[in-house]
Amino acid sequence: MTTLVCTSASKAAAPAARTLPYPSFSSYVRARQPVLLRTARSLTGNPSDAEDLLQTALTKTYVAWERIEDHRALDGYVRRALVNTRTSQWRKRKVDEFACEELPEPEPVRGGDDPAEQQALRDAMWRAIMRLPARQRAMVVLRYYEDLSEVQTAEVLGVSVGTVKSAVSRALGKLREDAELGLVRS
Repeated sequence: MTTLVCTSASKAAAPAARTLPYPSFSSYVRARQPVLLRTARSLTGNPSDAEDLLQTALTKTYVAWERIEDHRALDGYVRRALVNTRTSQWRKRKVDEFACEELPEPEPVRGGDDPAEQQALRDAMWRAIMRLPARQRAMVVLRYYEDLSEVQTAEVLGVSVGTVKSAVSRALGKLREDAELGLVRS
């Protein structure tokens, strides 16, 4: 069941000796909540969202309670608040799709989409990287797996940028010539 934000908030704000500023509001909510909740469910299609929507609409009604002249038309007022709140939520929703002239199709991956082949290539690549000298291995990992720039890699390892460039170049040459990688790639 939905906890009434309006009445609990007014109880917390009011001293224990005082009565609620709108006792008829709480009696209205107790009497009409099931009907209003059904209306909210029909607007949202989700019980949790319906409870949130009803709470928001009842909060708006509570704030405007003194301005409502005809309390016999409260159901209409709350229903209008439900519809307006739901419309505002719908308008504020995030739109993930955009119209465009060309469909954004992914580029076809050469070598197939077989996950087993991709995993075999990754495993062979790591084995080849592990065969590199420690310094070259560190630079390749920082540059291509950690996506650091040459300057950042040089700072991390405490070497010059030129050292990073030459060591990475030599390491890539060794990886291109690695026999195991050549077998997996072909």
